[in-house]
Amino acid sequence: MTSAQTILVATDLSAPARHAVERAFHLAASTESELCILHVMELDTLDELREMLWDDVFDVKAALNSDAHQRLEQLTRDVAINRGLSAGTCVAEGNPLATIAAEADAQDTHLVVLGARGESFLRHALLGSTAMRLLRKSVRRPVLVVKQAPHESYRSVVVTVDFSPVSIEAIRLARYWAPKADLVLLHAFELPYEGKLAFAGVDEQVIRRYVASEGEIRRKRLHELAAAAGLTAVEYSARIIHGDPAQQIIAMEQESDADLIVVGKHGSHIAEELLLGSVTKHVLAESQCDVLVICDPREAPEHTP
Repeated sequence: MTSAQTILVATDLSAPARHAVERAFHLAASTESELCILHVMELDTLDELREMLWDDVFDVKAALNSDAHQRLEQLTRDVAINRGLSAGTCVAEGNPLATIAAEADAQDTHLVVLGARGESFLRHALLGSTAMRLLRKSVRRPVLVVKQAPHESYRSVVVTVDFSPVSIEAIRLARYWAPKADLVLLHAFELPYEGKLAFAGVDEQVIRRYVASEGEIRRKRLHELAAAAGLTAVEYSARIIHGDPAQQIIAMEQESDADLIVVGKHGSHIAEELLLGSVTKHVLAESQCDVLVICDPREAPEHTP
């Protein structure tokens, strides 16, 4: 782990987006990280009204910029959420998601935090195609999607494992950002051509033995991966489940009363990337708890925590 981690949290200054700022303060306090709060002003509409507003457009922009700075300062001074920490603030103009990605790179951020809901650009940010493009291409860093009010540190974390390079990174980062939480390492699987075996006349008992054998092989791999990530046997529980990964992740969230799911955004090859993309979108849309999306370490900055 590097000694100085940085967190960038983006907010549209709405009440729903406040949860993301609160969670970012929680994480900064528990990991002694530096925190910056970013507000992006999307001013395309004002530019389109330039002919009507004439020179007033500059006054309007200045007023909006000043108001944003004041509200950010009020947010950082709010003792109900800042946990005694100070935070840097930044107001920028442009396309919000592109600006968030650019600012994350400029600050060499280790974690980007966004709210699942907001009143402006964040309203559908984490559930729409624009955000998935951000997660897949623009941001090479972990992205935490905050859905719940952070009353306490994370207590129960489900880490999805598919044995791709992103899996070991997901385990490590789950332990780092949620150091006191109970970890459930979940691997859900369906076997190639499994649905066609019965149709092809393969005996049902043979299919069950095939599934059971694969389950044991994957259980061993999961324990080996956990050890490689630095976990001891008492620091996690392993769950190997036969079934659709997207559905099993949501089911495990409910079973373990999870307040955080950690999921990778790439698989080990092209076909799995497409599958994992759909799994990630399903988890973002259907989960009730926060979601930490981990990028492929081959695309990430060299000094991740």
